[in-house]
Amino acid sequence: MKIAMAGDHAGFNLKKEIKELLESQGHEVIDFGPFSEESCDLPDFIYPASLAVSKQEVDRGIFIDGVGYGSALIANKIYGVYAAVCQDPFCASLARSHSNTNVLCLGGKIIGSAIAQEIVKTWMTTDYLINEKKYTNRVEKVIEIAERHIRKDI
Repeated sequence: MKIAMAGDHAGFNLKKEIKELLESQGHEVIDFGPFSEESCDLPDFIYPASLAVSKQEVDRGIFIDGVGYGSALIANKIYGVYAAVCQDPFCASLARSHSNTNVLCLGGKIIGSAIAQEIVKTWMTTDYLINEKKYTNRVEKVIEIAERHIRKDI
């Protein structure tokens, strides 16, 4: 699978670790930065990575900042991007199986490496429950909202 990764200085070290994990599992990682711990602006990296997800240039995205919410806020402004902040494997499982998210957002200041790796493993290996009508109905409603309110031209 091809994965976009991005974040900010607060997520830099965890992003490096997760990137290594994904590559060791055979995934192709497109790193949108940052490439150091130097202070930077989150939108400069999350926006282009989100566009790659939207344009289906990558299969999914994993974004890491201080707490995850800044990345999700930016990513969810882009048509076709469905981002969730996950702080444990259970939430990661539900974000995929019930909501069909295509972007995982993590907080480098609030979760450690071991739990982050378990979250990523769970999120990457959990399938959307496409045969469960209650989840597909919900996801279809979210897509309908996006169709009405988010611009498609990027």
